[in-house]
Amino acid sequence: MTQLKAWCRHAGVLLALAGLPGMALAQQADPKEWQLNMGKGVTHTARMAYEAHMVALWVCVVIGVIVFGAMGYAMFKFRKSKGAVAATFSHNTTAELIWTIVPVIILVVMAWPATAKLIAMYDTRDSEMTIKVTGYQWMWKYEYLGQGVEFTSRLDRGSDQMRQSGQVPTVASNPHYLLDVDHPLVLPVDTKIRFVITADDVIHSWWVPALGWKQDAIPGLINEAWTNIEEPGVYRGQCAELCGKDHGFMPIVVRAVSKAEFQQWLATQKPDAPAAPAPAEGSPAPDVTPEQAAPAASASVAPAATEAAPASPQA
Repeated sequence: MTQLKAWCRHAGVLLALAGLPGMALAQQADPKEWQLNMGKGVTHTARMAYEAHMVALWVCVVIGVIVFGAMGYAMFKFRKSKGAVAATFSHNTTAELIWTIVPVIILVVMAWPATAKLIAMYDTRDSEMTIKVTGYQWMWKYEYLGQGVEFTSRLDRGSDQMRQSGQVPTVASNPHYLLDVDHPLVLPVDTKIRFVITADDVIHSWWVPALGWKQDAIPGLINEAWTNIEEPGVYRGQCAELCGKDHGFMPIVVRAVSKAEFQQWLATQKPDAPAAPAPAEGSPAPDVTPEQAAPAASASVAPAATEAAPASPQA
């Protein structure tokens, strides 16, 4: 019961942040007040999804206007109060052919570009870097493959303390309640990034709406996805698969920065480099004169000779 109350409180806060009764919650992590349509996102993938959505929306609008317009006209024009008499026929072959063939043509026209976009969404070729995402109860682990950098990301302490205190947060005091983490995933903009996604315990789902895709994290399986963020900024998401009692407290934060800033950040996350880097392979040895080499050689040999000489017996 306590956990159920926490879930309800979590959902209520998110709806308050959205400013809408649930509609904008599924569109992007930081929706605008009174937002009705889905967000365009900040990636090519998100834009393709938005464009496909808008095509389908306007097709439905046109069909709705025609169908409901014809219904309204028929009900008003041929109403019983004006003495209209209903027709007695039951079938019309021409009408049945029209309302069968026309919808098929519409579906084919819509399916062609949608299929091309769907194929492009799964094309991870020519990626410039790879991020491994592993879901745990209840946090995420990120590994920059080939870079030697990895860390875990979990709910930030402020949100965790607030949710356990029983207090009701406000938008002013906690603008990103339950949507902040201690270590965000830092990514460069204008870079095709491949994600390999899995889980260690149960099924999770990595979802950042602004990136335009969602991918399940399944133990024992590796799923792929890719992104190319076009605008710097902070983009938030959540685990989208019911993964246990703390499923509602497993946010995702992506911080997109310029390529130069990303390289600086990546350098700070790597293990300490050696003090004197080794010379590049094939580079010529430094010039040393015989006079410089002799003292150095004698200095290196003398201690060894001293250590090897036996101690003289005492009288």
